[in-house]
Amino acid sequence: MENEVLTMFGNITDVPGVKVGHAENKEGITGCTAILVENGAVCGVDVRGSAPGTRETDALDPINEIERVHGICLSGGSAFGLDAATGVMHFLEDQGVGVDAGIVKIPIVPSAVLFDLFIGESRTRPTAEMGYEAAKNAVVGDFANGNTGAGYGATVGKLAGPQFCMKGGLGSTSMTGQDGLVVGAIVAVNAVGDIKDPDTREILVGARNAETAQWIDSCAYLEKHGQSQALAGTNTTIGVIAVNAKLTKAEAKKIAQLTQNALARTIYPVHTMLDGDTIFVLGTGDKTYPVDYIGHLATKVMEEAIVTGVKSADKLGNVESYVSIQST
Repeated sequence: MENEVLTMFGNITDVPGVKVGHAENKEGITGCTAILVENGAVCGVDVRGSAPGTRETDALDPINEIERVHGICLSGGSAFGLDAATGVMHFLEDQGVGVDAGIVKIPIVPSAVLFDLFIGESRTRPTAEMGYEAAKNAVVGDFANGNTGAGYGATVGKLAGPQFCMKGGLGSTSMTGQDGLVVGAIVAVNAVGDIKDPDTREILVGARNAETAQWIDSCAYLEKHGQSQALAGTNTTIGVIAVNAKLTKAEAKKIAQLTQNALARTIYPVHTMLDGDTIFVLGTGDKTYPVDYIGHLATKVMEEAIVTGVKSADKLGNVESYVSIQST
């Protein structure tokens, strides 16, 4: 209808065709998030960190055959957590969604994982059953930021050693642009570095001495000591941009590259040898927009999602959060 007012939730599900669901194991302190595009979406990916854990990303190369994906799975559990994507695939198969291979439909569900094993029970990781649950929970609408889904066990500020970390989390935001464009972001923030306000450069969460309540400042620590005390493969920021635009795979990949600028504006240091920073981009629409315009908005909305994720996280165990230190 001409005068219809669309309900906006301020998250990635504001982009038409996108649903989101989560599942957590609160005893194990881990979780996963399913981003579903059951009608299919063109997808690109950009990996900047040097310790990624991913699945099906080669299929997204513009030279390869697969044009559309049916979901993205973000998960804790390190490489073990890649199992969650299998559950998302099974859910979509049960719905009759996937590439028609004649005798079966095969859902295409790329995935990226983060390491959350030291904050909870290290033998508890997201499983295929948890991925199925997250996909089954996927809806258009409100969901909590912070200790949610893939961000449930996320931590940040580990460069000086994991004992100085604070709580990371999952964040999602959206914004509208010109001519009906809608851009949404969802991200699980588990960086080795500190998270800073992109406007003021104030540290929001990061390496912090809980006894003295003093920031360590990860970049200053690296400059002074010449090396990190973080453990290899234990950090990453993983996220998805969705846009109601018509994209080619090459354009989606370029927008993913541009969106990595949001990480560079909020995470210090970023894209290190110890991070696996990975951004996916989904195009769900049939209208074209300039790639640089989409990339600019995608960067802006991803910045907001990163800040929202860490500002919304609650303290877990002995790991302080932005919320908990504001109240002291």
